[in-house]
Amino acid sequence: MKEKQLYQERLKAYDALVAKCTRFERKGKTMPYTSANGYMFSLFNKAGEIGIRFSKERQEQLFEEWNSTLYTSYGAVMKGYVLVPESMRNDLDVLATYLDESYDYVMTLEPK
Repeated sequence: MKEKQLYQERLKAYDALVAKCTRFERKGKTMPYTSANGYMFSLFNKAGEIGIRFSKERQEQLFEEWNSTLYTSYGAVMKGYVLVPESMRNDLDVLATYLDESYDYVMTLEPK
């Protein structure tokens, strides 16, 4: 599959994921993301990868549970964001619960 086609398919999946969560919506034309309370809490990079923001404690748990790492976007390591592994990418119902959890987390932070 061509790189651009793969990116478009993954972007559609990201949009479908965000659409499952009714408390927020996708933003960004060239760099899709979600934000609330002045904080981004999910990102979609040019490689078609999804990163979701969590508390430090939750990140450590998810690195082990998901066998994952910190998320990288445009060459920068995004502290606070966990890379969604390939194996979970198509389970939008499960991912939506994590995205909602991330939203709840940023809503506990001091507003920017």
